[in-house]
Amino acid sequence: MTLHNIKLTVNGLPVEAAVDDRLTLADFLRHQLNLTGTHIGCEHGVCGACTILVDNVSARSCLMLAVQTDGLAVRTVEGLQATDGTLHPLQAAFRDNHGLQCGYCTPGMLMTLVEFLGENPQPSAADVREAISGNLCRCTGYQRIVESALDAAKRLNEQEP
Repeated sequence: MTLHNIKLTVNGLPVEAAVDDRLTLADFLRHQLNLTGTHIGCEHGVCGACTILVDNVSARSCLMLAVQTDGLAVRTVEGLQATDGTLHPLQAAFRDNHGLQCGYCTPGMLMTLVEFLGENPQPSAADVREAISGNLCRCTGYQRIVESALDAAKRLNEQEP
């Protein structure tokens, strides 16, 4: 085992750690930083449950090594909520529109949609379906997720000056 010292920002906070060169980012987040919102489903990058943002771009944390994040900014689902406890508009829309059932896929869906809505502030339902096509959900049938994303887009647009 070879340890590497890394420095990164996680949810806006500086983090320094010594990590094994084979440690996945998902395992680092879950087991060393106790950020268990990042779920591990398939461990092959197929299901999307482990999706996080690295320098504001979505990434499958089960496919990345922790050492690859040295000097980068990582955002997990725990980083969406404001420090005062206010939900991110996407989280609030998921809650209000019943965009989740078991919740296992939800963190990955949220992180995928945060990036997507930042790039496409006025999406169609088809746009949302395409954006989440790499995230699997076994419970919802996706309709409520799409409705939640469209509602979140409206909320985000209303916040802008």
